[in-house]
Amino acid sequence: MPVLTETVRLFFTVGYLGDSFHGSQIQPDVVTVQGELIRALTSLGWLDSAHIDRYLVLSSRTDAGVHVRLNGGIVDIDAALWESLTPRKFVRAIDDRLRGDLCLLTVQEVEDDWNPRLADYRVYRYRLEGMEFWQEPPLHQFEEWLKLFVGTKNVSNFARVEPGKNPIRTVRSANPWTDNGRLIGFEIVGDSFLWNQVRRIANALFRLSVGEITVESIHDAFLHPEIEIDFGVAPPEWLVLWGVSWERFPLPPSTSRVHFSAPPMGRQAERTRKSRWQKSAQYELKSLLYHEWATLGILPNAYHSVDDEVE
Repeated sequence: MPVLTETVRLFFTVGYLGDSFHGSQIQPDVVTVQGELIRALTSLGWLDSAHIDRYLVLSSRTDAGVHVRLNGGIVDIDAALWESLTPRKFVRAIDDRLRGDLCLLTVQEVEDDWNPRLADYRVYRYRLEGMEFWQEPPLHQFEEWLKLFVGTKNVSNFARVEPGKNPIRTVRSANPWTDNGRLIGFEIVGDSFLWNQVRRIANALFRLSVGEITVESIHDAFLHPEIEIDFGVAPPEWLVLWGVSWERFPLPPSTSRVHFSAPPMGRQAERTRKSRWQKSAQYELKSLLYHEWATLGILPNAYHSVDDEVE
């Protein structure tokens, strides 16, 4: 009989660059976020490799290519081990074993039944101007388009609905994402999202901007979810899971002010130049995330019990 040890449940937050991973969920023979976290913990002897599938769960799943400012999860480890550590030691030990494009930000103990999937809401941002042939509409018009997606609706035509999943979803808000007055995309807040939901909304907004579809077609897609309408799926590399918020762990506000360059327009927007700008724009997104992680990952000072020196 194996010896049972007392465990504690830890809540942690992470950020990562999506183009470095084949999604968040563990898969055989490819690099994933969950797989890398498990690898780091196992290499320290902090997880039992025979039961790793039970120990580490992420709040929100992301596809390959999707960047993440802040996601959360839980891991169960030995109680005596946790007692011997501080959050700072835990984060440093794990972060030293992670790739540079995956950052462990914070960690703290929670109740044994605490579930990170039960979040209050989730926030995504999509940089629409990164898409080929994007045409920036007037801001007031774009705001009206965004209102089409707000509320509690059957989103069957705006998501990939897996068997057994409820297609009814609530979007709390959708607002323009701007930079120095320039419309660059949108931010959307919802209780939860289905697979590809935000990317399908993004592609519908893109097609509205270039005149391929009308507002009426969006209305019809919501009014008649039983009639399949495919608006397409926007590419993943311009999508950022901005954050997940829980009642106990509210989503921290942004502190970064990274300037986004404008895409080439008119005759200057020939294919080669636009392609180079898109690569540059991806680095801008990544720079923004590293700036965010530098603030989100500030760890509390730990003091020795004897002489109160800062660790």
